[in-house]
Amino acid sequence: MTTILWLKALHIAFMVAWFAGIFYLPRLFVYHAESDNKDVQAQLKIMERRLLFFISPFAILTLVFGVWLIALMGPEWFLASSWLHIKLVLVTALFIYHGYCFKLLADFKNDKNTRSGKFYRVFNEMPVLVLFAVIILAILKPTIW
Repeated sequence: MTTILWLKALHIAFMVAWFAGIFYLPRLFVYHAESDNKDVQAQLKIMERRLLFFISPFAILTLVFGVWLIALMGPEWFLASSWLHIKLVLVTALFIYHGYCFKLLADFKNDKNTRSGKFYRVFNEMPVLVLFAVIILAILKPTIW
């Protein structure tokens, strides 16, 4: 039981660190998309790159500790936990979101961004909604089917 509690603590800690960055990165994209100042854009390119590469290990460690927890709980538990299946779909979407941030980073790096600040504002809100759903699923553990 102590191992499971440690794994949960590490899973949550790395998830919080990952989300801190995943919330801030699109905000930098907003500022970048709305700036016409080359010096500001150059500084934002540095900040965006450093932040994305800083938080990527947190995403991986969140996944590692989550999978480890699932493995320790066993296949019977996994099959009976319909809430977890939905959570895993949402987490997969977050990893796709995270990966798409690399594409957006490359667009900004190469001065090929075609999206508006408004797009990035909406883009910035998407992980918040997913986080709320994941937390509700993980705490309430509803029986879905």
